[in-house]
Amino acid sequence: MTSTATPDATPTATPTGTIVDAHHHLWELSRRPQTWLDPPRMAPIRRDFTPSDYADVAAEARIGRSVLVQVLPDAEETREFLALAERSDTVAAVVGWADLTRPDLAAELAALAAAPGGELLRGIRHLVQGESDPRWLARDDVREGLRQVAAAGLVYDLLVLPHQLPAAIETVRALPELTFVLDHLAKPPVASGELEPWAGLVRELAAEPNVTAKLSGLITEADWDDWDAARLRPYADVALDAFGPGRLMFGSDWPVCLLAGALPLWAETVRALLTDAGLPAAERDAVFRGTAERVYRLGT
Repeated sequence: MTSTATPDATPTATPTGTIVDAHHHLWELSRRPQTWLDPPRMAPIRRDFTPSDYADVAAEARIGRSVLVQVLPDAEETREFLALAERSDTVAAVVGWADLTRPDLAAELAALAAAPGGELLRGIRHLVQGESDPRWLARDDVREGLRQVAAAGLVYDLLVLPHQLPAAIETVRALPELTFVLDHLAKPPVASGELEPWAGLVRELAAEPNVTAKLSGLITEADWDDWDAARLRPYADVALDAFGPGRLMFGSDWPVCLLAGALPLWAETVRALLTDAGLPAAERDAVFRGTAERVYRLGT
């Protein structure tokens, strides 16, 4: 790949160790098979990624704290992540998984909160992108589950594709009491260079005040071997215009990002995109730290 990103030399922008990575993963294949890694093109990341692996790359990228996000629809994975976070010097919060459609969801969320490290549970996510029904989020049982997520004081990470955004918009409007976080900007079609209808739908979603978003995942929606900051800029600019820096947060999507580029390169690319957009240091700091601290209640 190519990149026009250059590190920002301004010391006040993101001092060493103060970046919050609002989105990364971990997995050990011997503990939990990851069948989504079976296709040949996923071979570069078909291996274990451990807490120590992440700690090394986080230090290189000047990341001080992070949010560990679920990979599988597995409550036991969430419990393991919570226990891991309790022991970690870097992982400050967990976005886990729970079955939104189970009638006893409130009890399950309470059990997760009571588990070792449960005080670090900050959000729930479901792999909506894999649901065949584009209106899955509009189902009555799903909406009731989301109400329980809100009642538990948690946020909900939205992992959707562009064609699922209409149902996401309706759901966000129907549940103003719940804070939603849009993962990977709904995976826009970066490789094709198209903006619409994705851009219009993201702007419509961002018009709702209970939505924030992660500036993450763009390089893996581009051509993995041929991308640069210039080709990402139209999508980043839509997000900045729609959400503003106060509702955007940096996420690495490590180790998935390795399919297209290293974590430090992605961080440098985001820094360049924000600088080129004319954001002052305080607003760059909001994207790299402040928004994630507020939304995921880091340090509380």
